[in-house]
Amino acid sequence: MAETTVNGSERVALITGVTGQDGSYLCELLLKKGYKVHGIVRRTSNVQRLRLEHLRTMPEVYGKSFFLHYGDLSDATTLRRIIHLARPDEIYHLAGQSHVGLSFEIPESTCEEIAMATLRLLEICRDQPHPIHFYHASTSEIFGFVKESPQTEETPFRPSSPYGCAKAFATDMGRVYRAGYNLFVCNGILYNHESPRRGENFVTRKISRQVARIKLGMADKLTLGNVHGRRDWGHAQDYVEAMWLMLQHPTPDDYIVATGKSHSVMDFVEAAFAVVGLPWEKHLEFDRSIERPIEPARLLGDAGKIERVIGWKPKRTFEMLATEMVEADLADLADLRS
Repeated sequence: MAETTVNGSERVALITGVTGQDGSYLCELLLKKGYKVHGIVRRTSNVQRLRLEHLRTMPEVYGKSFFLHYGDLSDATTLRRIIHLARPDEIYHLAGQSHVGLSFEIPESTCEEIAMATLRLLEICRDQPHPIHFYHASTSEIFGFVKESPQTEETPFRPSSPYGCAKAFATDMGRVYRAGYNLFVCNGILYNHESPRRGENFVTRKISRQVARIKLGMADKLTLGNVHGRRDWGHAQDYVEAMWLMLQHPTPDDYIVATGKSHSVMDFVEAAFAVVGLPWEKHLEFDRSIERPIEPARLLGDAGKIERVIGWKPKRTFEMLATEMVEADLADLADLRS
């Protein structure tokens, strides 16, 4: 295991997107490993940040080993100030518009938040007097219209969405800064990863939440678009561990993080209904209007490199993931009703 000190001092990490699914799990992981963790959050009227509220309300943690800073990915001056203040040894860049379907509706802001924000952070890192290990959250969506399956780190980028295009730019820019400026930059090419903390606008959480509602008598139907689309689904907690391991390796590189197993949306529907013991045929209905304009094909990751080089492989199965998500939503909805 890597040391959590640098020259006798605590290791310091900065996370963009700390309030998201991955950011919150990563924050917990780093705190357990003895890091000081700084997170960047947007200024909003709602001071509660649900995925982090348990940490923010712990006086022995918040303000001592865990810190939040207001900032925006479009504001280079504030980003530079936060990095100067925190002096991180590691930056985990997870923030940005992360919904593929939504990127077709807001392509300009998607590219600004993903492509230009990553470039902005890389430029700031290049100017720092101390070396920073930089993790960029890439995605399988950079492969898009794939011609080979499974995909490896050498598979050409052929994105099929504005989101994928923006991530392809950011991923290539990370490679340029690694080769051109000798920065320690790792691109984690993550395939779909879910958890009970996934937003409800993502299909897996939409399914788990609605199945829980149906079980509790709060709803009767689950409405979906294309249920034949296939993904390589893993668990977010497994994947944030892969992020950390990348930055502990002596040399920076790009790694696919995946399970190597393909499942359809319909597979997730069946697994979710099996958790509550209900027949999916009675409750599932279809609406073509909510299908994606373009559906990438055969996205399946070969994670052989990351297992060989740094020893990572997933611990949780697809069935475990579906069960955990449905059971968490059942518990949450039961609490809301009580």
